[in-house]
Amino acid sequence: MHQTFDAALGINLLHANQAGADHNRAHFDQWGITCFNIMSSPGAGKTALLEKTLASLSHRFKIAVIEGDMTTELDADRLRQYGVPVIAINTGRSCHLDSKMVAGGIHRLEHEYDPTSFDLVLVENVGNLVCPAEFEVGEHAKVALLSVTEGEDKPLKYPIMFREANCLLITKTDLAPHVDVDLNQIETNIRQINPTVTIIRVSAKTGEGLDAWFNWVASHVSAKRHPEAHPMESLRS
Repeated sequence: MHQTFDAALGINLLHANQAGADHNRAHFDQWGITCFNIMSSPGAGKTALLEKTLASLSHRFKIAVIEGDMTTELDADRLRQYGVPVIAINTGRSCHLDSKMVAGGIHRLEHEYDPTSFDLVLVENVGNLVCPAEFEVGEHAKVALLSVTEGEDKPLKYPIMFREANCLLITKTDLAPHVDVDLNQIETNIRQINPTVTIIRVSAKTGEGLDAWFNWVASHVSAKRHPEAHPMESLRS
């Protein structure tokens, strides 16, 4: 009975969260905003990637960030230096953002700004390799990061995030020669879980792969803003 109750409770929680995520996405769609959910384990480089992204793309697109962290605004403060709205959400003991938390960020965005003027909302999720992938927040695409320092086996050991990702960034590639890791084997393991995911190798330190990442972001934002010019584009593929 206990196992049955726990399973039912989990299903109900995910169902309620999905209803909230659909509501959030309806807001984004109404305003013409593209939303990405950025996920990884702690220390994989989410904030560093967003710093580079804001520095490169904030002159081209109007961007806002919803920044999830358990207790501090340290990462939010780093991103505020780029002159974009950053809405910080402290989750307390929760290891992920959920749709209700992000809805609070959306309402703040709606009250403090003209939401129709934004092109892109980047949600930086709490550092965790499991839970964030199970709770949609209204995103149009999930972006997962895997640092080379985490090893080759993580896609096989923690498959949910890698299976759900639309784009997978292998980060900190400049460290690969120093940590005895095979980048090709990482990609092979990722493809075993998700054969169609876009994989980009990046280094925030050297700049490797960042242009490919910026182009991926820009193409999806443009497709959202101008669907008639990108009839075959799909954020959910």
